[in-house]
Amino acid sequence: IADEARPRRQFMTAEIADAVMGTELDSAAIEPLIPRKPEDARCDDETCLPEAKTRDEAEQVTLAMVHTEEHNSTEAAKTYKVNCDKRNVTGLDQFSVLVLNASQDLMEFLNGNSSECSLVLFYTTWCQFSASLAPHFNALPRVFPAIHFLALDASQHSSLSTRFGTVAVPNILLFQGVKPMARFNQTDRTLETLTSFITNQTGFEAAANHTVTQEDRVGPLPSMPMKSVDWLLVFSILFILSFTSYAILRTDSIRWLIPGQEHDHQD
Repeated sequence: IADEARPRRQFMTAEIADAVMGTELDSAAIEPLIPRKPEDARCDDETCLPEAKTRDEAEQVTLAMVHTEEHNSTEAAKTYKVNCDKRNVTGLDQFSVLVLNASQDLMEFLNGNSSECSLVLFYTTWCQFSASLAPHFNALPRVFPAIHFLALDASQHSSLSTRFGTVAVPNILLFQGVKPMARFNQTDRTLETLTSFITNQTGFEAAANHTVTQEDRVGPLPSMPMKSVDWLLVFSILFILSFTSYAILRTDSIRWLIPGQEHDHQD
């Protein structure tokens, strides 16, 4: 009977009830959990909440906790497209872009037995956009020393351009070993966008102690377009013109129009 006459205590959550009812606490310790006066409480069909924290406020706190847990779980489960290994930079003081000449093969500089990553730039010396990109690409080794950076003239490596679908320059590909994994497709080619691209693809952060200097931006890629004669294009045009002229002269209809050709047929 005494238990029935005792007022029933209500708690905000089941966890609070378990903690209070399962431990030896005096009334002073649990007093803050219960409203001092009935008018200080707001009750609905399910729970009673103190005046200091209404149901809407409690729901906001609960939603905030849920969103925080979802955010933390998302961060923990976040994976990157390219799982790169960092290259060993022990003993290296200078970091720069390796520019391949016409006789060097890109595959020889990409380690197929390793998971290290390389960022490869396809460019041409006469392209204005390649020249504008050059200072930013030159500075990348200073920002990401754990990644290899290479560049090659697409006009000198036409087979590689065809192999990797390089139909326009500049074109930037991220390799893991010898396998192309991602392509930089943004039109805004700056050090900031390139840094963001590498971080989003690999998870690598910019070196904490990196300081890009003017010397880092200067070379080795030229920042001014160079005018030069494309001898391959010249020889291709000459070959087409010569072959077309030869084919026209060998046509029978043309031979009849040339003076002296009909005598050969009469004989």
